[in-house]
Amino acid sequence: MNTLIKDIEIIQTEQPIAADAPVRVLANSEGKRKLYIESYGCQMNFSDSEIVASIMAEQGFGTTDRYEEADLVFLNTCSIREKAEQTARKRLTEINKLKRKKPDLIVGVLGCMAERLKGKFLEEEKIVDLVVGPDAYRDLPKLVSEVDNGQRSVNVLLSREETYADIAPVRLNSNGISAFVSIMRGCDNMCSFCVVPFTRGRERSRDPQSIVAESKALFEQGYREITLLGQNVDSYKWAGEANKKETDEAEAAGKPVVSFANLLEMVAQISPLLRVRFSTSHPKDMTDEVLYVMKKYDNICKYIHLPVQSGNSRILEMMNRTYDRAWYIDRIKAIRNILGEECGISSDMIAGFCSETEEEHKDTLSLMEFVQYDYAYMFAYSEREGTLAARKYADDVPEEVKKRRLQEIIDLQRNLALQRNRLDLGKVHEILIDGESKRNSEELKGRNSANKVVIFPKKHYEKGQYVKVLIKDCTTATLFGEVID
Repeated sequence: MNTLIKDIEIIQTEQPIAADAPVRVLANSEGKRKLYIESYGCQMNFSDSEIVASIMAEQGFGTTDRYEEADLVFLNTCSIREKAEQTARKRLTEINKLKRKKPDLIVGVLGCMAERLKGKFLEEEKIVDLVVGPDAYRDLPKLVSEVDNGQRSVNVLLSREETYADIAPVRLNSNGISAFVSIMRGCDNMCSFCVVPFTRGRERSRDPQSIVAESKALFEQGYREITLLGQNVDSYKWAGEANKKETDEAEAAGKPVVSFANLLEMVAQISPLLRVRFSTSHPKDMTDEVLYVMKKYDNICKYIHLPVQSGNSRILEMMNRTYDRAWYIDRIKAIRNILGEECGISSDMIAGFCSETEEEHKDTLSLMEFVQYDYAYMFAYSEREGTLAARKYADDVPEEVKKRRLQEIIDLQRNLALQRNRLDLGKVHEILIDGESKRNSEELKGRNSANKVVIFPKKHYEKGQYVKVLIKDCTTATLFGEVID
């Protein structure tokens, strides 16, 4: 997904973001020096870029939508797949051409790729002046000052405490309707294929009162939808400490603990006009308590992103996902029983993990057919240096087999998405309007509770309104309808 933010206005495609696609987090504002930020990867990175923009704004940096005009260029990077890193490196090569003409230009690499490849960037990528990990953004002003004085700077220290809870992000998603609110950072799930625990550090939760206060402030500013973000939101836990170990100790000692279900309810109670979403959930931590809170409040969207990765129990064990096929199916049944068939469910799938057989691949396909996902993020396995899988298992599935299995997953998901969308034909959905359709300025778009994009004639309706839309047509990715007054 390419997102260009200009004059604090976001233009967003109707498809989920791909980890290797850039998101240009830009805004025009006054300032003696100009900052350009470009983000890659997950929603957490986009949220982090808003924090970075806030920190640099306090130092007098304005922002620009053209990197050619910038005095400072940041790439907020992703390491989830090799292609994402290759894309960022290619972008650095392009920026290097500008730096040759503009030697005072400061170039910084932020985020997960900075954390993972810090040494290589400073030693091999001569274009890079500054390397900063996800927990060190408060240090950016000092590091930029060091570069101004002729040094190359780095801070990739991971923290057990940092949540940036006291920083008010610059809301680059300035359609004024939707915003991200980070509730926790890091991850304690050591999935064998994943670099996140090494690039974002240990899990820690944010003070719930600061989350509610930020969400309430957004609502008062006119925002009508927030997404609570975390690597694993279901493991959110607060007992007066951000550090998970200390929180667990406090819980064991009988201190009151705020769970994710509690937090979700607190945010939902701000106003029935404020939609609440969340991402991402882990199957091992998704509780019925969360599902019942979702059922209780109409403004908590009935949509869950529940990554499965594989439909085979042996592969799941190798991935260290800590659940098996039966456990995952039980969670899907709970979602359907409590929230109904209309609850949107999406997932992540990896094709061709180490030693995966043809029958095990078919288990993934059969699980997809059982769940009937609304959409999914689908990838071929990409070995990441330093992960448990890279150290312990051979990446022995041939690339052509990975590609063929991935295509089978994609083809099946397209069919499932179309089938799911056809179930909405003739039904009326409440839609929060978030802007014009990209393809037709006479049409508006928004999303229903299940996170599906809905397109309908503009008429007199405006962004930020809730409208009832009768669904009359669909594609694999989009619903089409008309507003019912």
